[in-house]
Amino acid sequence: MSGNSIGKNFCVTTFGESHGTALGCIVDGVPSGLELNNLDLQKELDRRRPGQSKYTTQRREMDVVEILSGVFNGMTTGTSIGLIVKNTDQRSKDYFKFQDIYRPGHADFTYSMKYGNRDFRGGGRSSARETVMRVAAGAIAKKYLFVNYGITVQGYLSQLGPIKCKFVSWDYVDKNSFFCPNEEDLKNLDCFIRCIKKEGNSIGAKVRVIVKNVPIGLGEPVFDKLDADLSHAVMGINAVKGVEIGDGFKVVKQKGNEHRDEMSRDGFLSNRSGGILGGISNGENIVVTAAIKPTSSIKILGRTINYKKEETSISVSGRHDPCVGIRAVPIVESMIAIVIMDHILRYKAQKADTKININN
Repeated sequence: MSGNSIGKNFCVTTFGESHGTALGCIVDGVPSGLELNNLDLQKELDRRRPGQSKYTTQRREMDVVEILSGVFNGMTTGTSIGLIVKNTDQRSKDYFKFQDIYRPGHADFTYSMKYGNRDFRGGGRSSARETVMRVAAGAIAKKYLFVNYGITVQGYLSQLGPIKCKFVSWDYVDKNSFFCPNEEDLKNLDCFIRCIKKEGNSIGAKVRVIVKNVPIGLGEPVFDKLDADLSHAVMGINAVKGVEIGDGFKVVKQKGNEHRDEMSRDGFLSNRSGGILGGISNGENIVVTAAIKPTSSIKILGRTINYKKEETSISVSGRHDPCVGIRAVPIVESMIAIVIMDHILRYKAQKADTKININN
């Protein structure tokens, strides 16, 4: 099975399954001399960790990360960084009744058809559990970007079902279970999720990430455009069904004079392009929005087939997120940080004699 790596100069390769012994990754390309310890990674993993609120899965994994290599005396050595997180709260017996049945909306059918075999315990490799290592690797990228260039990668829940969350302040985002950027919507979000759970149903969401202090010049036209790589990375996250850069699908209704970002000697007068022009960062904030589908693991009875292609029905009980988009915020942040980190290193390699200018 290939396709487990992302990045060129900053390369992340993950391994592991939902109900396996552990999940892990190898992070290549981290420059030497970066101060790094477990806490730098753990604080990000704790934001993603399951079982912390009544709105997410009650699988109680502590997600304690262990650094196996690439760090000595609290500093990166420039060699491969090995990371591992052990699974401690698997309940594989919950999935034995589905071993011969394909859960509609999940990867059960396609994995089985492609590989001739599948790990039915929680979805195996296709489970969102795999994203824990993306967040660990993303934490390294986030720290390097901030320490060396002042680049920040921050996300929030911009919509849950019909509820649009108005951005008020970053101060609210990590102070509530929804990653919501205001206080006013919390009651409505709580009521909506309670109703969804009572129905035995699930709901989709939107996550928006904003990258600040990005230098001009990141991106490699034509096939490695920055927006193309960002879209590739975000679409690679479980349950993501759409990605927008800047105004995204709003451009369909915009006229040319409405969409273009006019310029003055002081810079751009708007940022509808989301900080990227011609596949290259233009110095404005990069704005990425991900649309995340509702999980298909729900109690409501649905039609499906078994491995013999006989028709049957299915109802999925157990520990599942009613909205996977909530815990996706740090995951989307991490994938974007990984891409920005990769392009920073690529820029440095191509233009070694040119200083990267943040103050554009």
